[in-house]
Amino acid sequence: MKLKVLITGKNKKVCRDIAEHLENDRGYLTVKCEPTRAALFDVILAELPKVIIIALGDETIETIGAFDVLKDVSRQGNCTIIVIAQEDDENLFKKYTVLKKVLFLSRPISLFALYEKMLEIEENIENNKDKNPEVFREFINEHADDKFRRKHILVVDDDSDQLFNIREQLEEFYDVTLVKSGEAAFKYLDRHSPDLILLDYLMPQMDGPEVLRRLKSCYPDFQTPVVFLTGMSEKSAVLRTLTELRPQGYIIKPAKKSKLVSKIIDVLG
Repeated sequence: MKLKVLITGKNKKVCRDIAEHLENDRGYLTVKCEPTRAALFDVILAELPKVIIIALGDETIETIGAFDVLKDVSRQGNCTIIVIAQEDDENLFKKYTVLKKVLFLSRPISLFALYEKMLEIEENIENNKDKNPEVFREFINEHADDKFRRKHILVVDDDSDQLFNIREQLEEFYDVTLVKSGEAAFKYLDRHSPDLILLDYLMPQMDGPEVLRRLKSCYPDFQTPVVFLTGMSEKSAVLRTLTELRPQGYIIKPAKKSKLVSKIIDVLG
């Protein structure tokens, strides 16, 4: 098995050199990405890398904050994050990052040390893959403690910044899943049942009303509450859609946290 490696960071030269060495020396599949929240979010969802390498260079609090989008993969431990940095950038990163676990590698880079670590990651993945899933028979009672569990919100919006803002507003109170299209929403709903869907009204390819029509058509017993996210300019169209599709309402974006949470409480209790 060959690892898929995401390489990002402000130090473009280090990113370029690392990608070249990993591709030529080890045959890894590398994916390069701009160090912005939106770009990282999109690539993580699309590529599902097993290793993320961040090459720091002349960082600020704001540029380090862009990597906060990696906190889920850092917390879950299903992806190894390696940060290449000099001392000043390393100290700044440690002070302001929200990531739970990263590995630091100093410059100048020891390719030997990097290759050893990558080999270790490969072996761990291979060993875990071979574990027999039949030894344990897991049962999850989805109805246990329903009264007290955190509600689960699915947010569908093609704008990454909107997705980030909504998650930041809601994650104190709810479990939040983000997807960027109607197609991705359907894939998620095939396997999961959120308590509420926040659905962008205007999206390319499949807009919010079309998503809701297909949900009602594909799932005859569909009962999940849906609230549209819409700009002020589409308000009149949304009001017509309310009569046709009967969602649980709409929210004008960008919405303040208090209004967003208040609407969700109105719907879910």
